[in-house]
Amino acid sequence: RWLFNQAVCTLYAFCGVLFGLCSLTSLTVLSTVCCLKVCYPAYGRCWDALSDLYLHLSVNITLFLLLWARSTSSGKALPQSNLYGPEPYGTACCITWKASSREATLYILALFIFCYLLPCLLILVSYSLILWTVRVSRRAVRQH
Repeated sequence: RWLFNQAVCTLYAFCGVLFGLCSLTSLTVLSTVCCLKVCYPAYGRCWDALSDLYLHLSVNITLFLLLWARSTSSGKALPQSNLYGPEPYGTACCITWKASSREATLYILALFIFCYLLPCLLILVSYSLILWTVRVSRRAVRQH
């Protein structure tokens, strides 16, 4: 069972969601930059000149994901406690997937689409373009 109170459960789940989103978003940005550098070298070179852009990008991503990790239906600075709760086995806490309100259902659906599905598709497209570019350039080298 969960050994701590609801406030610690909320904080634990909030941190889990935030760091999970940060990880997936960082991988998405990394795959996009790699795709630009490999598939579109003219656009990829501009990333080398803008080294400060990486810092600003990571800070902005973290701030953006802080908004997603806390409940959008709450006007408070802290995450809304009814959005997070114990997992079905009761040993840890996460998002309460069985939404009790329409707002919670829409939040979970938007979180799934914008913070999971779209980044995964972008990663898949980026690495597919990289593989295709490598395959085409390999054929060109063989012909020469």
